[in-house]
Amino acid sequence: MRLVALSVALDIVIADQVSKWAVLEWIVRPAAGAGESLGIFEWLLSSERLPYVRVEVLPFFNIVMVWNQGVSFGMLGGGVAPAALVGLALLITGVFGVWLTRTTRWVDALACALVIGGAVGNIVDRLRFGAVADFLDIHVAGYHWPAFNLADSCITLGILVVLFDALFLAPGRGRREVVS
Repeated sequence: MRLVALSVALDIVIADQVSKWAVLEWIVRPAAGAGESLGIFEWLLSSERLPYVRVEVLPFFNIVMVWNQGVSFGMLGGGVAPAALVGLALLITGVFGVWLTRTTRWVDALACALVIGGAVGNIVDRLRFGAVADFLDIHVAGYHWPAFNLADSCITLGILVVLFDALFLAPGRGRREVVS
């Protein structure tokens, strides 16, 4: 189970980085007029920050280029040094890694894999760019959810799994039926 969870976490990191490459190089770079798109290996070695652009995809969904200098969804944006945020993400990854090594429940392993994979995906960005590439922009009636990416989505989903488990699954654990 732990090996499967680590594989899921690695798959998330890979999918996150590939999605960032695809969006930045196939959508953002052409929209910004920033030259020829880079291949994935060139991009992985690059630290170029593309400028802000907005590409409308649907009436409620845009692709945007935002360099998030805070934590997930822009919280603490710009007020904390990138190295401190990398340290915080490594700490969170470590805590969930220890939890993963100790759990015997698949729901915990899944939650840990989601958080670890998402955190490591964003750590890679911080180390390369000094900020995280966010590009998904959902909005309704002029109100925009903070821009996010696949890694942010996985972290959020992992935390939601933990909360769902704690609120709905965990309370039933340990109860024994009393037979009259």
